[in-house]
Amino acid sequence: MHSTLIVARMAAASSADVAKLFSEFDATDMPQRMGTRRRQLFSYRGLYFHLQDFDEDNGGELIEQAKGDPRFVQISQDLKPFIEAYDPTTWRSPADAMAARFYTWEASA
Repeated sequence: MHSTLIVARMAAASSADVAKLFSEFDATDMPQRMGTRRRQLFSYRGLYFHLQDFDEDNGGELIEQAKGDPRFVQISQDLKPFIEAYDPTTWRSPADAMAARFYTWEASA
């Protein structure tokens, strides 16, 4: 499984609104189209963490392909009042908000 983690800013009071938007989005075929296996959203002291798991390491490619879908464009617009870039001066796309993995461990089978 491959994971990505997006870090941004979000007021804690917005968590219900953001969860609702993703709940509606995830009820469509968009997660399958993007190769998403699991999505988890976290908040901590004004920060927003969006953990997305994929079966394979091609999630980035599939997301790039899905970016033009009107549903992807719509959720991006709908999230703007609630989510803001961690560093607005350097943000140009979600890739600019992705955390870099520097350690991983898995239990042996």
